[in-house]
Amino acid sequence: MTRIMLTTDAVGGVWRYTLELARGFVRHRAIPVVAVLGPAPTTAQRAEAAAIPGLRLVETGLPLDWTAETPEALDATAHALAQLAATQGVDSVQVHAPALVGVATWPVPVLAVVHSCVATWWRAVRGGALPADLAWRAAATARGIARADAVVAPSAAFAAALQDTYRPGRSIGVIHNGRRPVPATAARECAVLTAGRLWDEGKSVATLDAAALLVPWKVCAAGPLHGPNRAAIHLHRIEALGELDEAALATAYAEATVFASTARYEPFGLAVLEAAQAGCALVLSDIPTFRELWEDAAFFVPAGDPDALAATLRGVLADPALAARAGQRARARAVRYTAERMADETWAVHAAFPHRRAA
Repeated sequence: MTRIMLTTDAVGGVWRYTLELARGFVRHRAIPVVAVLGPAPTTAQRAEAAAIPGLRLVETGLPLDWTAETPEALDATAHALAQLAATQGVDSVQVHAPALVGVATWPVPVLAVVHSCVATWWRAVRGGALPADLAWRAAATARGIARADAVVAPSAAFAAALQDTYRPGRSIGVIHNGRRPVPATAARECAVLTAGRLWDEGKSVATLDAAALLVPWKVCAAGPLHGPNRAAIHLHRIEALGELDEAALATAYAEATVFASTARYEPFGLAVLEAAQAGCALVLSDIPTFRELWEDAAFFVPAGDPDALAATLRGVLADPALAARAGQRARARAVRYTAERMADETWAVHAAFPHRRAA
C-alpha cells in the first residue's frame, strides 16, 4: 500500500486539515504517517487520530518552522524529517510549510502546502521591512518553495500573494481546503461567535472585541488566548469559551447566529467554513481570500474598523429573517468546499509523482 507522510502541528487549523486529508487518503487505500511538530497533541487529538484506520501518529518533538529559534534548528528539523521519511518507508511526503523542506536530501518527492508564511503575514498585518528574526524564516520559505517537487496553496488569493512576495518563477497550485461537517443541534443562544488562534495578531480579534462594546448581544470566542510563540490577547468584552474539542466547537457554531472573522490575514479560514456548514450568517473582513471564497454569501466590512463591524452586526442581528437567509446562503456556498474534493485533488498531486520508495 502507498504510504504518505504528512507533517502537521496540533496548535490550529492545520491539525484539522491533516486529519481530513488522512481520512481521504485512507479511502485511496493509503497509509497516512502523521508527523507532529511543536506542542504535543492533546488526549482528545490523539483519540481523533487513532479513530482513522491505519493512521500512524509520530510525535517528533521537533520545533515548528515559526518556533525554531535559529536557521540551524530549522535545518536540523528538515534533516530529521527526511530521515523519518526514509525509516517509515513512505512513497511521498507532504510538509505543511515550505521552510520544512530545508536543505535536506529527501528520499522521495515532497509536496509543500503553504498554509501561512511570515512574509505575507507581515505584509498584511504590519507592513514595511521584515525584522531580522522573520527575514531568515522568509528566506527558508523561499528556498522551500524552490526546492519542493510541487507547491500548493489553499486559495487563489493566497497563491497570488505568495507569487507577489517570493517571485518563485514556478507555478503554485490551488486546492481549496475542505471540511467534513460535524452535526450538532442547539438553540441560537450566542449571537456572535469567532473561533481560531485568538492570540494571532493577524486574526485581529481586538477589532471584534472593540465592536462588541457597541453590540447589545452576546459575543463569544473559541480558541486559545496564548500562543506557543508567547503572543497573547486579553479580551475585554468578548466571552472566552476556551479551547473546544471538535464536538463542543460544532455545538458552539450551532448556537451562534453570526460568525464573525475580522482577520487582516487569512490564507483560507477553516473556522469560517465550519461556521457556514452550521448555517451561521457570515460577517467577514473585506480581504481578497474571503471575497474569493464567500462572495455573495457573506456580509463584508473593512478590516480593522470596529464601528463598521458593529453596525453590520447590529443590522443582521436585529433582523432574524435576514440572518436566517444569510445563514442559508453560507451553508449553500460551503457545499463547494468538501473534505472529499480536497483529499482527491491532493491525492492526485501525490499520485503524479515518480515512484521512488524510500530505502
